[in-house]
Amino acid sequence: MTLILATTTPGEAEIFASLQGEGASIGRPSVFVRLSRCNLACQWCDTAYTWRFTGDNRPHRDGRAFERKQNQVSLDPAEVAARVRAFGVPRLVLTGGEPLLQAPALTRMIAALGEGFHIEVETNGSVAPPPALDAQIHQYNVSPKLAHSGNPAALALIPERLAAWAADPRALFKFVVATPTDLIEINALAREYAIAPERLFVMPEGTDSATLRERSRWLAQAAMEAGWRFTDRLHIHLYGDTRGT
Repeated sequence: MTLILATTTPGEAEIFASLQGEGASIGRPSVFVRLSRCNLACQWCDTAYTWRFTGDNRPHRDGRAFERKQNQVSLDPAEVAARVRAFGVPRLVLTGGEPLLQAPALTRMIAALGEGFHIEVETNGSVAPPPALDAQIHQYNVSPKLAHSGNPAALALIPERLAAWAADPRALFKFVVATPTDLIEINALAREYAIAPERLFVMPEGTDSATLRERSRWLAQAAMEAGWRFTDRLHIHLYGDTRGT
């Protein structure tokens, strides 16, 4: 059983150390493992190279398709664990794509890591973690996809999954916001699933600093008024929209 990872360059797995750029752990030194494949298709996705391969006609705003062989690599879970340990950073972020699609191999990889790691999973919230993996996770960064993502609600906003995340104290919610209209949908979800304001982050959508700053002006004020938490995209300001950062 192997892990299917995204790549930084053809053949080179996207495993890297950086500062966490978003959410509750923003600014913390972390090791990232970016997995390939996703069950959803956000039209503004900034990692479309993890899922929009040639022949996949799910909509994306730039219309680009990626060659699978250049953008995927398979590694044994023990090899991934060894590469993570080599960085000497005790915080691991599993991202994607949708990491929970590869839960069995992730379970093996985390077991191979050994003790001493704080492990976060970045998930779109539509996939349930099986018990063996769930027992190993310290923090879930759950990012349910709103209507502006282009995903049907029946696929992206599954009631039983949202209820389960809301009941899990390890889960923090991070909503991507493009326009003020998105706030209406977030309010409705927060009420329906009783998501406490201190667990709810709003984040501007954008892959350049200018767009993020423009949207942050009104989104920060909206967060203040609602009692939510605001998060920027630190890595975009530091490194731009690039792989391995």
